[in-house]
Amino acid sequence: MTIPPAEPGSGAELSLVGSWMATQRWFANKGAQPVLDEIGRWELPAPAGARFVTHLLLDHTPGKPLLYQVPLAYRRELPEGATPIGRTGDEWVLDAPHDPEYVSALLGMLAGGAEHRGTATWALGARSPAAVPFDAGSPALRSRVLSGEQSNTSIVAEWPGTGALPVICKIFRAIHHGENPDVELQGALAAAGSPVVPRAVGHVIAEWPDRGQPTGRARGHLAFAQEFLPGAEDAWRVALESASAGNDFSARARALGIATAGVHATLASALASRPADQADIEDTLESMSRRLETAIAEIPALGAHRTALEDVLRLARSTSWPALQRIHGDLHLGQVLDVPGRGWVMVDFEGEPLRPMVERSRLDNPLRDVAGMLRSFDYVAGSLAVTAGIDASEWARAARLAFAEGYSEASGDDLGERHPLVDAFEADKALYEAVYEVRNRPAWLPIPLAGIERIAARVRS
Repeated sequence: MTIPPAEPGSGAELSLVGSWMATQRWFANKGAQPVLDEIGRWELPAPAGARFVTHLLLDHTPGKPLLYQVPLAYRRELPEGATPIGRTGDEWVLDAPHDPEYVSALLGMLAGGAEHRGTATWALGARSPAAVPFDAGSPALRSRVLSGEQSNTSIVAEWPGTGALPVICKIFRAIHHGENPDVELQGALAAAGSPVVPRAVGHVIAEWPDRGQPTGRARGHLAFAQEFLPGAEDAWRVALESASAGNDFSARARALGIATAGVHATLASALASRPADQADIEDTLESMSRRLETAIAEIPALGAHRTALEDVLRLARSTSWPALQRIHGDLHLGQVLDVPGRGWVMVDFEGEPLRPMVERSRLDNPLRDVAGMLRSFDYVAGSLAVTAGIDASEWARAARLAFAEGYSEASGDDLGERHPLVDAFEADKALYEAVYEVRNRPAWLPIPLAGIERIAARVRS
């Protein structure tokens, strides 16, 4: 393999890394060549002949600048089977998460609470109080990068034959000032002993230059590790198999409603919450109204439902609103695992990775999560209709009802009494879906349209 080397720390090195970044799924500006500026870097301990350097690279391509975390392994000798990014001087450059010795060093940083200072940057490891046991430095460590991630990089670390429980470590690629909700919320739930999230292991937090902050410095999470759950199945796949076979899913949906209510109760107790005031209500409804106008502009046929959907918002305004609190924020079947012997476990509390942390950390209405899951059941049935011609509408109706019953029973908050507000959040989610589908998967547009039509018909009746 012949790859022309780039000089370390040079513009050529950034160009080399940028060309590689442009091909990665976590790079946000698809189709663009990154224009990079390194604002900081720090290193992990590495074996002889290697360096593990985490670069903080600011991308200046058109649009909003975005800061990326790019951990790289520099090695004098190319490991067998490795796919290099390129070369700098006499070193091969590799994506560090694929290097088991980098993974060992990173987990060791978490386990030992180590601090590393670099160029304009420092990073600190922190182990969770109830962390699962593992030996980061054991030579038995085996690691692999999961291939399905879109926005981050997740590494599974295992220690075969040692009795240590496997760990999954998520490396956040786009980083922002503020606590990452994935770390904060799952950490709070795990600390409270919730069985509905994986047990936390630890995290890495860092500080770096940021002229947009009053102090000139930003502080945020770089990585988060928690227990890995072998044998777990994605709830979307479980539900899809159930619906395609015509099996009753009501008991499982009810259990998921109970689990969701439990997560909301724990988050409300462990973190901040407050009553929704009139300004909160108006802000939420105004956002929903803007979404309606955007959707009608892109899908003119929705104009036939404008009056009914405006009535949905009017009814929501006069309905009692629950207290605002921290929520999952993007809850659907794809964010839930079915774990053997344990049941439903929720993951990925991060929210939209490209949104600022201040937006992702705001108190919100728990019915947003409820609406997201109700839409997810509809999507199971809708996807089967689109791809296989299977009518699973009755399956979805029963699953939706069972989920709502489970949530109402466990939370003490009767969703039937708040149905105008649930309708508003569900309609808002369906309008978002409709815009997405018309832009990306027109064949799937009937799925959200059916939900919108159902809600509009209920208001008209």
